[in-house]
Amino acid sequence: MSTTGDKAKRATVAIGPFSVEGFQMPDGSYRMSITGVAVAIGTSQQNATNFLRSNALKALQASGYTPQTSEQIEIDPEGQVRGQTRITAVPLDITFAFWLYQCSRGNRQAYNLVAALGLETLERRFDAAFGVEQSESDRDRTLTQRIQQLERGMGFLMEALAEPDILREHIVRLEQQLRDNGLEPWELPQEEEEG
Repeated sequence: MSTTGDKAKRATVAIGPFSVEGFQMPDGSYRMSITGVAVAIGTSQQNATNFLRSNALKALQASGYTPQTSEQIEIDPEGQVRGQTRITAVPLDITFAFWLYQCSRGNRQAYNLVAALGLETLERRFDAAFGVEQSESDRDRTLTQRIQQLERGMGFLMEALAEPDILREHIVRLEQQLRDNGLEPWELPQEEEEG
């Protein structure tokens, strides 16, 4: 990519309460930097890089899905004071696959983001079907509120899910105390013989 027309364009993309740098390729497709993909869900760039080499992504590719994983792209420096002119870029389908993968690994920030984006997508389809129009700033405000609600809700959910684990731990400890004192916890008491 040598001429300005062959370089990716950079723009700030609002996603609820935060912003990411987005890149538009000369063919019109979109990318995010590998760093932005990771930072958006509170993980490291190394984690995202590892995903690009992972069996999880290879499994997707083995199923006939052959995404372009990452590439070095040159950015149009117009309007840029400082910063890189080349980045490692990741297509949006790989970005979303990484976020989903992180959800499955228990990343709460990824879950909150993916759930809020999924709900927004569904709502946009219903809005279109019913002729409801909303501005992007209203949608972004709603997305921000949903992410915050999910963050609060996940805190309560994690506490609720932890309760059975705590109870199980107490039972195991009590069983061990009984064994330490010569009793079998789930054994019926022996009837004493009269004699």
